[in-house]
Parts: sequence; C-alpha cells; structure tokens
Amino acid sequence: MVKSCRDSNDNQSEQGSCESATRRVHVFITGRVQGVFFRAETKKQALESGLAGWVKNLDDNRVEAIFEGSENDVEKMIDWCKKGPRFAHVREVKIVEESRPVGTRFEDFEIRY
Repeated sequence: MVKSCRDSNDNQSEQGSCESATRRVHVFITGRVQGVFFRAETKKQALESGLAGWVKNLDDNRVEAIFEGSENDVEKMIDWCKKGPRFAHVREVKIVEESRPVGTRFEDFEIRY
C-alpha cells in the first residue's frame, strides 16, 4: 500500500518520518529464486530492517521487489538479495534506482501475487 504524506496530520514529526525514506530501489533477482521461500524471507528481512515496499514472483522465474528506506538499510537488503535464503542460487541482481513521487511512501512491506 502506498500512503501519501499529506494523508496524515500536518504534524511535523509525521512529515519528518515520511521524508526519512531516502532511497527507493526496484530490483530483479535471477537464478533459482522461486520455490525456495525467497519472497517470505525477503519480507522477513525487510521488516527486520525497517524497510517498506513489496516483493513478488514473475512469470519468467525471477523475483521482483521494491525496497524503500534509509540508504544503509536498502544497501544491506540489496546485499542480502545477492545471497538470498538458504536454498536459493542467485545469479544476478539488477538494481534500478527510483525517485519517490513527492509526498508518497510505502506504508509497509508486503508479498504481492
């Protein structure tokens, strides 16, 4: 779910938390990444890191995700994606930097179907 910062009260602290999501990346993970709990583990890692966004399987056997959060947390998540969960064999992680539409952010992290 995407939330508009303008949907919340004009409270300065809430505006500050909206602006704290400084980096958004769109990633595509190639390899043996489906049927190995990649999405579930990605969600777990993202939530533990305080990231927002989503993850889903693609019809071409890749996994696609968007991660939004602090620079450091997003970078750690990208590093994790290069290894993945125990039974995954990641061949490639393509990273596309995205600009966040002004006044919007993801509210949580979800698995999409």
